[in-house]
This record gives sequence, structure tokens and C-alpha cells, in this order.
Amino acid sequence: MLIVKQISKNFGSFQALDTISFEMNKGEIVGLLGKNGAGKTTLMRILTSFISASSGTVSIDGDDIAKHSLIIRQKIGYLPEKPPLYGDMTVQYYLRFAAEIKGVPKNKRQSQLAKVLQECDLESVKLKTIATLSKGYKQRVGIAQAIIHEPKLLILDEPTSGLDPIQIQQVLALIKNQREQRTVLLSTHSLTEIEQVAQRVLMIKSGKIVLDDTLDELLKNKDSGQSQPLTLEQVFFNYHPQHTLEKSELQVMDE
Repeated sequence: MLIVKQISKNFGSFQALDTISFEMNKGEIVGLLGKNGAGKTTLMRILTSFISASSGTVSIDGDDIAKHSLIIRQKIGYLPEKPPLYGDMTVQYYLRFAAEIKGVPKNKRQSQLAKVLQECDLESVKLKTIATLSKGYKQRVGIAQAIIHEPKLLILDEPTSGLDPIQIQQVLALIKNQREQRTVLLSTHSLTEIEQVAQRVLMIKSGKIVLDDTLDELLKNKDSGQSQPLTLEQVFFNYHPQHTLEKSELQVMDE
């Protein structure tokens, strides 16, 4: 479904991505992890054709992103960290607008609108202006616009940022339900969220892939010497040992 080969990205003398390669299969939900500045956002912008790679290739459903960027964009749904919403539009009007600009055929727009309103649980607020909605509902509208054109690949950047615990669980359930319809790449700082919805984890450190494994394999506690299974937090700290020190130092300061 998604094949990334030897992708690098340079911004002047700074190398944001360094020969990254991985593949994603149809129906997978993959968690993308890494601390701030690791290269996650740069990678997502390349995959969504917002910026081009300095070298390497990306193909989605058999199409090369460098040669067929317009076709690729029709196959991708993207929710950036700040959803592209228009506060003065009603939910219904905005999603109709999204369907039009994303190339949904005119005779299918109404059915697609009805489908995403139901799937994202937006029926009760469809006539409300977006500015009046809670953060949780706004995130659902953002996901709705990302899937209204039936993309084969859905890319989500921090989709639960700023939500309360109930809203987080609602959005995670929505993401988990996408598995039957499309492939999902999910970037989040919440390791527990990855554990809840992802089947596989990619970890980026300093522009390189340092970990690519299924969640089940990661948490089996192989060679750890501990009696209990690992958590994803422990796996993350194993690859970022300086964070463990920083965490303990902060706890001492708080005390």
C-alpha cells in the first residue's frame, strides 16, 4: 500500500530525514513515535505531498508521489495538528465544501456527507457553526473532512491533542474503526494511545528509523530480564535514555 524507500530531506545544511525506508500494508494502523524535532512532521509532509524529498521515493497504491502527486493526494486523507476548519461555516456546509474540493463526484456528495456524519457521530451538530463546537467535536469534523473522499491512506498528526479523557476515547474509537476501510499512520506523543489502537510502531530518532516492529512483539519483554511485560513507555525510554534522567530530575525538582 505505502512504500517508502531511502527518503532523505535536507533544509540547507540540516538533515531532517536520513535514508528512511518502511512499508505499510492495507488495513494497518501504525503508530509514529519520536520526540520533538525527530522528523515526524517532515515525514508526514512528504507523504502528503506538501513538500518534496531531497532524495528517495514514495509510492502509494502503486503510484509514485513525485510523478503523480495529484493522483496521490486523492488517495490520502490528512488531519494536521491544527485541523483546517472554517469557524463561520456549519458542519454540514463545511463537509460539503470539503467533498467538492477533494473531487467527490457530485452525485455521490450527499451520500458521502451522510456517511461521515454518521461515522464521526456528527449528526446532532451538523447545523451548528464550527466555532461553537467543543474541541472534541472539532477534531471529529477534522477527521470527517479527511475521510469524506474515501482515501486509501489516512495520516493523523496529534489527533487527540487538547482533548479531555472522554473525548480522547471517542476519537481513538473512531480511528480504530478506520482499520476495516483504510491504512492509518498515526503520530502522537501519547504512548498509551498507540497501545490502544496501533498494531505496529515506527520510531524516529534524529531523522532515522530506529525501531519498526509490531506492538505485540515490542511488549513481549524479550531479553529484558523483568518479570512483567514491557510498556511502550519503557520501550521508548530504552531508545531515549536521556529522557529517563530528565524525568527523574523533574520529579526531584517538583518534590
